[in-house]
Amino acid sequence: MDIPVRKRWLDLGNGTAPTIAVFLIALVVRLLGIATRPIWYDEAFAVLFSEKGLKAMLAGTLTVDPSGAAADIHPLAYYTLLGGWMKIFGESLVSVRMLSILLGMGIVILAYFLMHSMFPGGRLGVVAALGVALAPFLVHYSQEVRMYVLLALSLTGATCAMWLGLHSSRLRWWVLFAFCAALAQYSQNLAVFYLVPLALTPVFMRRWDKVKMTFLAGVGAVVLYLPWLIQLPAQLIKIQNSYWVDRPTLGAIFSTLLAFVTNLPVDARWLPLALALSLLVFTLAAYQTILALHHKLPGGRRGLWLAYLALTPPALAFFFSQWRPVYVERAFLPSAVMFWLWLAWALMATKLPRLLQVFCLAFLMVGIAFGLVTHLTYAGFPYSPYKALDASLESRLQLGDLILHSNKLSLLPAIYFDRGLKQEFLADQPASGSDTLAPATQQVLGIIESASLETATAGNRRVWFIIFQKELDESTSSGLSGDPHLAWLDGNFQLENMETWGPLQVYIYHR
Repeated sequence: MDIPVRKRWLDLGNGTAPTIAVFLIALVVRLLGIATRPIWYDEAFAVLFSEKGLKAMLAGTLTVDPSGAAADIHPLAYYTLLGGWMKIFGESLVSVRMLSILLGMGIVILAYFLMHSMFPGGRLGVVAALGVALAPFLVHYSQEVRMYVLLALSLTGATCAMWLGLHSSRLRWWVLFAFCAALAQYSQNLAVFYLVPLALTPVFMRRWDKVKMTFLAGVGAVVLYLPWLIQLPAQLIKIQNSYWVDRPTLGAIFSTLLAFVTNLPVDARWLPLALALSLLVFTLAAYQTILALHHKLPGGRRGLWLAYLALTPPALAFFFSQWRPVYVERAFLPSAVMFWLWLAWALMATKLPRLLQVFCLAFLMVGIAFGLVTHLTYAGFPYSPYKALDASLESRLQLGDLILHSNKLSLLPAIYFDRGLKQEFLADQPASGSDTLAPATQQVLGIIESASLETATAGNRRVWFIIFQKELDESTSSGLSGDPHLAWLDGNFQLENMETWGPLQVYIYHR
């Protein structure tokens, strides 16, 4: 590398005030809306599952069905951490989201330290940390009650350890790399798509003297991960048998770029502008990287390394997904961190003309503002006002009534807000991409699916049937004259009323 790493890598740089200000900005942005933003199925599942304890979670994850598939595909590091957190701080929406916020703050701090270590003597660390602090994609998952923020934190930590290990003779950085790599795999199996390029860093940087230590640290990570690694084949069979992800097209590349810059979803009216902005910034950063390498600017290969870690993991996952689809944008959260570090370097440290710098930063701020506003205000599928709906149902239920959800996506968030309100859901089509809540997991949750409308409604005088409008639209777009659930209810009950609760429709039938 061009410049040796600074020894005092934890130094806050030329003035602590800007650095502390960035960390405060990161915290404030991540606190916005944590009590008011609705939750969705995945978050509700995380809370309801984590509260059961490690032994129950192991049974609900690793129980194998006759096909040899495990009940679930996710390792348990985040769920275990969340379970311990909830025992201390409770299960309110603010409480469970605060864990993700603290992990997200860790990402901002590590991003700053990495850039300050790679490019000492300037404010590049502050600029890069500000980008990570404000990036809508990173803010989103620093609030969500899911494992992806722990994945990003552990892999950002592994990246810091790799960098310091390459520029130090101390064993502790390689031990830290092994620990962070194993933690990442215990957080999410898709961590492998980032770890492979990261482990190849000595080859990328032509640091042949560090290949042996990287290999040994990798072996250490595998040893730490071994207890779960032996369970991986059954989880892979689960993915093969039923997984909701489709094979990605080239459009997935553009979606990932949009996610990195403005987050998803993007309103259709603003999609062309958001895509143009993202492509413009990406193209300029790529061009500046090429120029820096061509002119052999100091730090050129370090900047290229950041680009490599930002772009290679999604590319690997894309090609792998042509065989076995696993391409999910949120699994590339660690790459998004490196993407913003790369942008900071490309725009601020490559002799980009001042006017272009100003324009690019202005474009990025527009994208950030757009993404944050969308994140804080979006209330479409799969979000809904579950708490208010539960309260309304509770006040109007009569003896002999049944609350029935068309699927688990609306049931679990509703249960989170009212554990005492009895609600049921219809089974997904067996072996379909949506058939992801295995019987063993249902047993652990204490929520058992109903095989059909006929069996679910037997003996009930009135039915409150809850279904997403998206599901109704999909039935129509597939060529059906209407939703088959509603058709059956229309033939066996009389429609009393229909209510709209955001993206949810509630149909009230009586015999």
